[in-house]
Order: sequence, then structure tokens, then C-alpha cells
Amino acid sequence: MSLDYRVEPGGVLSGKLRIPGDKSISHRAVILGSIADGVSEISEFLEAADTHATIDAMRELGVGIDRPASGRVRIRGVGLRGLKAPKTVLDCGNSGTSMRLLCGVLAGQSFNCELTGDESLRKRPMERIAAPLREMGADIDISHGGIPPIKLRGVSQLRAINYRMPVASAQVKSALLFAGLYARGRTCITELASTRDHTERMLQGFGYTLQRNGNTICIEGGSKLNATNIEIPGDISSAAFFMVGASIAPGSDLTLTHVGVNPTRTGAIEILRLMGADIVLLNLRDVAGEPVADVQVRHSRLKGIVIPRGLVPLAIDEFPVLFVAAANAEGETVLTGAEELRVKESDRIQVMAEGLQRLGAFAQPTPDGMRIRGGAYSGGTIESRGDHRVAMAFAIAALRAASPVTVLDCANVATSFPGFPATARSAGVKISEV
Repeated sequence: MSLDYRVEPGGVLSGKLRIPGDKSISHRAVILGSIADGVSEISEFLEAADTHATIDAMRELGVGIDRPASGRVRIRGVGLRGLKAPKTVLDCGNSGTSMRLLCGVLAGQSFNCELTGDESLRKRPMERIAAPLREMGADIDISHGGIPPIKLRGVSQLRAINYRMPVASAQVKSALLFAGLYARGRTCITELASTRDHTERMLQGFGYTLQRNGNTICIEGGSKLNATNIEIPGDISSAAFFMVGASIAPGSDLTLTHVGVNPTRTGAIEILRLMGADIVLLNLRDVAGEPVADVQVRHSRLKGIVIPRGLVPLAIDEFPVLFVAAANAEGETVLTGAEELRVKESDRIQVMAEGLQRLGAFAQPTPDGMRIRGGAYSGGTIESRGDHRVAMAFAIAALRAASPVTVLDCANVATSFPGFPATARSAGVKISEV
């Protein structure tokens, strides 16, 4: 389906807004609920194309999952050893999270299976998952160039390994933890830098014991997961678009309710605060092991900064809209250490730089980041390259443009934020769908 956005400048963001459920947590809840013993119920589930891909895959593997309704999902878990050989290729659509996390679970099964995805996903790197899984004894083949499709052949059992991750990746870490459930012995994973820890928290929520010592996480194979109920907080990656929007649009005062503020995901908040953003966390509480808060954001004058490299893994999905914040800040913002952005749904460094340049902003891409100089910019037509986060970022950029912005190829926004235009309109963004 072809879908474009047209956004008029000058919107003011105000009121209260509820953000859809966290995509990362939704994926993990479906997978762990499927291999747990008993019935799990998930509320505030993100009903999006990516998470539906995970549900469809688990159904193909023999798990009974009710169709999501009003954010509620019921999963009849089959236990660690209860999955069945699928009758067809597992199609992950546009979801790299689905593919990478499923590889961890499927590497330890006794049956053969194959995973594929859409044109975009079939260009994304998967060798970083395959290499450590092979060390664990997985029989896994990837297409030439280290990209999908991925074929896994059945094995009797995986073996535990000690693995030092060469790149910071929550998806790789999670896949290895899932594989560790099926391994003989104790699997230990050491991170170069902290990444989102939803998998570790949720494993414990399902009653599975793991140990953490600094940046090393260890899990013993062979135990079982017990079904549980999970309430999913709002997705901070989706909330980030409105945090930036309220920060750059004069007169804005917006409160985002029930947002997940896991400390391994709050890099965007920390970066925006360093830039001078007025962001306050209210009503802090714990929901099913995840910290949650209401996030109030008021307009403020932003300033350019050198983004600390330690915050990069904690904000990796939010950089498209953080680049928009930088384009509205006084002075220059410099990002380094973010080469991971080049292998997302698009090359987000290049695509965002081209889009900002098209509007007349100063944006200079580098191999591992970007230099952006803040200032006035015009409207125009932007190519999103089918990347959902790029599309939403430029919709927010239009708030401060001199004339309307048209963003092309926005259908994939439904992969992470279904109903984004309606939500944005309710907040004060002057957006229409074409």
C-alpha cells in the first residue's frame, strides 16, 4: 500500500497522550509465554505488524495464541520442549527483532525450519546472530552475504558457551539467552556496553533464574518457565517522537502517560536533557518488573552537544528523531559510535542526512554518526525509504519547517506505531494521510 504524510508547520503539542505498548517487550512476552508452562495473559500489547509477525510464527510452531483484542493476548504455552515443526517458512515480515529472537529459540529445537522476511529484512545482517549460535552447536545456514533467509536444522541439544559480544546489541544478547535455555550447562554473555535488559527482567518474571555480575549475564539451561501475566508499558521509542515535538514547538506542554522508563532505554531522555530539554518524570512506579512513569515535556531552547558515546546503545532506535532535535538546537550536535544505525530498516545515517539536507538543514553524515548544525529550514518532499522511524521523525520535523513537509512511503509506520497520524493529530500535529 502506498501511503504518504503531509504535515503543516506550526502545531503546538499539549494535553495528555497514551503511547502504544512497548514493541520490544511485546515481542519477548509472546516468545516467553509460548515456551512457558501454562497460560499467560498480556495486556497493553502492541498490535502492530512486527509483533503480529512474532505471534504468527509462534502459531506456526504449534502454540495456541488468541487473536489480540483491545491490547489483550492469551497464550497457551507449550513448555520449552513443546514446539512443533512448522509446515511452512516462517515469515517475519519487516521485523528484525522477530527473526533474531526466534533464531535463539529455534537453534535448540530438534526439527528443521526456515525464516525469511520482506525485501528490507532480507538485506539486514544476521551473521552476528549465527556465529555465536554455531559456537553453541546450532546447525544454521544464512544466504550469501550474511543476510536472510535463514535455515536451521534440528539438533539434539546445544552446548553452553562464554561469549564476549563484539558489538552492543540487545537482540543478539536476547537470542543467546533464549538459546541458553536449551543448552547443557551455563551460558555466559559479556556485553561491551549495557543494552536494554527487557529479556533478563522478563525471564525472571517467568520464574527463570539468571545471574548478573557487572556486564556479564549467565543462565543455566534445562529449567522451565512458568506462565505469568504481563502488563506492557508504553513504548519509549514511540514516545520519543512526541518528546522531541514538544521540545521544539513553542508553547507546547505535553504529558505522555504510562511510559516505560527502563534505565537501559532512557538514553533519549538523557540526551535531550543534555541539550536543555524540559522533561520531568512524574508518578514513577513499577509495573510487572518494569519502571513506568508519566513524562511531562515543555518547549525549551535546545543547544547542540557532543553526544556521549556511552548513551548511544541506550538510544539507538531514537536517533532519527534526535537528529530532528539537533536540527532545531542552537549550535552543532555531533554523534559518533553509532555505526549500527547504518544496518537498521534503512541506512538511518544516510537517509536522515539526505532528508535534512533536502529541507535545507546542515547535516553531514560520517561513517559512524552525524554532524548537525541547528537553524531554520524549509519544507519539501522527503523520501523515508520505507523506514517507519524516519517517516515519523520528519513528520515531527515539520512542526518547525517554514512550509509543509510531505513524507513519502509511510505505510511501514504500522510496524511499530499503528494509528500514529491519529495520535499525532490528537496531540496537535497538523498531519494528514495521502
